[in-house]
Amino acid sequence: MKSRTFAYFPMDQLCGYYKLIKSENFDEYMKKIGISWSLRTLGNTLKPSIEISSHGDGIYALTTRSTFKNSDINFRLGEQLDETTIDGRVFRTTFTFEDNKLIQRQVPINSGDKLSVITRERSGENMIATFVCEDVEAVRTYVVVEK
Repeated sequence: MKSRTFAYFPMDQLCGYYKLIKSENFDEYMKKIGISWSLRTLGNTLKPSIEISSHGDGIYALTTRSTFKNSDINFRLGEQLDETTIDGRVFRTTFTFEDNKLIQRQVPINSGDKLSVITRERSGENMIATFVCEDVEAVRTYVVVEK
């Protein structure tokens, strides 16, 4: 009988389903990136769920679901893509995986938009997402849930 060897991809440790349980300074972050008051008010009340999944061949998906709007991003680590955010802004986005963290770097295409970096990492049964734009940082904590 021939033995099989399976490669372990560190990025796969982030794959799973998560529900928002805590949000710190997110309103200030949304204000910094130019989100309107009405959308910030709505954004602060939502408790989105996130799914990170692997589709094989190095393709991953980041799916965000809420009662307001949903978002699906398919990506390969290190490859640039055009991303339209939930509020309609467009970025050249690159995902990388460094030091056990998924880093999403959103480079603005349109003037007036701002560079934003979102870092996601596992911490026990939680996923910590850190949002940074210029001098403002927000932290959102998600808990692992069953699908």
